[in-house]
Amino acid sequence: MEHLFLALLVIIMIVALASGYPVAFALPGSAIISIGFAAFFGYLFEQDVGAYFATDGPIEWLTAGITNFRSNYWDVETDTLIAIPLFIFMGIMLQKSKIAEDLLVTMGQLFGPIPGGLGISVIFVGALLAATTGIVGATVIAMGLISLPTMLNNKYDKSLASGIVCSSGTLGQIIPPSIVLIIIADQLASAADVANTIRQTDYKLITGEFNMPGEFRVGSTSAGDMFLGALLPGLVLVGLYMLYVFIYARLNPKAAPPVPFKGQFDFKFWIKVVWVIIPPLALIFAVLGSILMGIATVNQAGSIGAIGATMMAGYRLHQGRKDAFYPLIISVVSLVPVFFISSNYNLNIKAIETRNLTAILIAGFFTFTFLVGVVWSFWRAFKIDNVLKEVVTETCVTTSMVFIILLGAAMLTSGFRAFGGEELVRDFLQDLPGGFWVQFIVVMAVIFLLGFFLDFIEIAVVVVPIIAPILLAETGANVSAIWLGVMIGVNLQTSFLTPPFGFALFYLKGVAPSHVTTLNIWKGVVPFIVLQLIGLGIVGFYPSLVNYLPARTYLTSNVAPPPMNPKLQHCLQEYKFAMYNNDEQKIKSAITNFQSKVPNDIPLDKLDIFEEHFENALDTFSLVKKLQKTEKEYNLYAKDYRDLHYSVRKKQKKIRTIEKKIQKLESQIRNLDKEDSAEKNKINLKIEDYKLEIDEINNKIPEKWASMNKEFEIIQKTKNTQTKRYRKNVDQAYDNLAQIAMFIKDHEKLNELSSEVNNLKNKVDNQDYENSISIIDNMFEKLGEISGTEEFANRLDDLYSLIDSEEKEINKITDTISEVKLLFNKEVGWRKDAAENLMPELEKYNLVIKDNIGLRLQSRLTKEQAKMVASCNAVHRDISLNF
Repeated sequence: MEHLFLALLVIIMIVALASGYPVAFALPGSAIISIGFAAFFGYLFEQDVGAYFATDGPIEWLTAGITNFRSNYWDVETDTLIAIPLFIFMGIMLQKSKIAEDLLVTMGQLFGPIPGGLGISVIFVGALLAATTGIVGATVIAMGLISLPTMLNNKYDKSLASGIVCSSGTLGQIIPPSIVLIIIADQLASAADVANTIRQTDYKLITGEFNMPGEFRVGSTSAGDMFLGALLPGLVLVGLYMLYVFIYARLNPKAAPPVPFKGQFDFKFWIKVVWVIIPPLALIFAVLGSILMGIATVNQAGSIGAIGATMMAGYRLHQGRKDAFYPLIISVVSLVPVFFISSNYNLNIKAIETRNLTAILIAGFFTFTFLVGVVWSFWRAFKIDNVLKEVVTETCVTTSMVFIILLGAAMLTSGFRAFGGEELVRDFLQDLPGGFWVQFIVVMAVIFLLGFFLDFIEIAVVVVPIIAPILLAETGANVSAIWLGVMIGVNLQTSFLTPPFGFALFYLKGVAPSHVTTLNIWKGVVPFIVLQLIGLGIVGFYPSLVNYLPARTYLTSNVAPPPMNPKLQHCLQEYKFAMYNNDEQKIKSAITNFQSKVPNDIPLDKLDIFEEHFENALDTFSLVKKLQKTEKEYNLYAKDYRDLHYSVRKKQKKIRTIEKKIQKLESQIRNLDKEDSAEKNKINLKIEDYKLEIDEINNKIPEKWASMNKEFEIIQKTKNTQTKRYRKNVDQAYDNLAQIAMFIKDHEKLNELSSEVNNLKNKVDNQDYENSISIIDNMFEKLGEISGTEEFANRLDDLYSLIDSEEKEINKITDTISEVKLLFNKEVGWRKDAAENLMPELEKYNLVIKDNIGLRLQSRLTKEQAKMVASCNAVHRDISLNF
């Protein structure tokens, strides 16, 4: 019955949207009305307001919707949405400052003389504006007013010119910074958590283990990751657009003829080109570069962009006057000493011991002058043509629209889940033949078709929370959240171009000359829609285009995870095994060479650590060969077993879904009155039907499943055991070496206790036991900071016990202090000798083994290793056999 109210919810929403009712109220309104009807009729016919809900009741689901409302504003950890008004402000400010106009005119003059050059210049400018403004409507309108008449006046085909303007104007959807990417990142962060819960549940059901290994978890995403992931796909689309225009112009010269430049390509012209391109490029570098290099978060980069756009507007609006660049010069010059001082001095005012007050004061002064330049630019934007007021007003309107739709979608999603919509979609997708890729293609097709009728924000906030957890939880493809988000983003870009409701079409029609018809515009965008779908296919086929850059940036950043991180193990193991195979003799030779240089007269406990290290280090190669052999057997068996495993697990999942339905029906029987036998019989018949369905599914499971699955589990267990044994071995080997190195480095600290040991010997010999105890207490405090002194500390403790006893045995005390002194001298002696002779050899030896045997225990990856791991992890890996 709940599905009836789910259909009602969808119908109300469609009718409301089709009638032109505001989206912000249509989304939550349809959910509230549907939940209200379900509660009313549940109470009317079943005397239970929750009878027609999949789980819980109306109060819980309305509360869940309100909680979703609040999370958009009050959840401190999900501050991604703060960047939206900042990037909107930046885009509108640049549009109002007429920088787009300068770019279009100058680039048209530069590229115009080649066939299709004017169209290519429009695409190039569209890409630059996308990377600075990210506001589709503003970009399409600006280019429609400036470049469309120019192309038409130069005999360009009306459909081609319209298509170029619309498609290049929508690049702001995918080229960062993009509002849609921020919204998708926010939605995917929650979807990744839901997907992890689904995987955790499946893993527990299949293996019986409560904790799922970290390497099987779905990685979350952020707006910064989405920006980095979308950069290369965005450039792929730009390249496809330019290539299409160039080839079309060659095949049909009359459609896009060359436009000769009447001026001269002299030094003055090139200075003009550079001067026009540098400001937007500088802003792109400031915004995206700060994210890429880990200097700023997305929110901070948005602030940089907003201030940078205002400063650019400050000089552009004042163009032609002598003081036009004064604010910009003041701000840029002020930043130079601030960066220099912050790099070389401690400016933390709370760090009393290390702070430099002079440097703080100087940095404060230049920060003030920087702010003077910024405020001056804002003042100009406020005074000249009332630009600042218009920008702020449009920013508030646009931001309010985005946030109100987000809030409405939160309530709609709550209502959708209340009536079992999410389970319905999940069951539908999982029942599709062909696995993840069929599910994915169906979802992409639905999003593409929805783009004909709905805006990108509506699709992002309504569809993504429903389908993303299902696709991310799929272990067969094991796609990353970043890749899925970018694929959805590229697909959503088509929503601006697809007739009849593509917004870019309306934007262009509103400013196009009257002789450019709607049909011309529709015909013009069709090839570019096809190019977008081709781009979508390229990105889907080469996930590295999306995943590599975020992974590399993360692994080379200051917050990079250590090599011990579970997510890195698969790729690091491939890297190390290749090294073992290629450099086995070199590594073995280094081990035996260092082993021969270890002296035999060191304390026995230290000698044991050395011997354990060499034993484990030499065992590594046999363990690697065993593991490689086991992995080969595993991969060979999995080749024939994988399809069977997927098929049976799919059937078992369907059985579990039916069993849940049976449990729900049995719960309904328990809640019925004893007299209501007719309803009980009706429910029992449903239960019997479900049981028959389960039997039917079980009969479809091949007989060979049990034997093959058992054999596979044995092979998998052997592989996992061998992997754990290998990793434990190399970790222990390198940990031993690290201990030895620490012992040697602490020799000076230990040597500083020589005077106290001699003093203790004198006090004990003179039977001054009271002072001896205080000396020992003091030594214990210092020994806690010196590694490898456990044996000496234990003997010292024995001496303390003898001295502190009421009946003192003088002979034992004398023998023990002599042993303490002898043990101390031996410890100091071997460490001092090792520091002079063994340590240089140890450091050479460490250079050979730290990137193979010792790699897991390093603090971070080298740049080359990070690039290799990023390249490896950028490819999706099937992990379904672990579930």
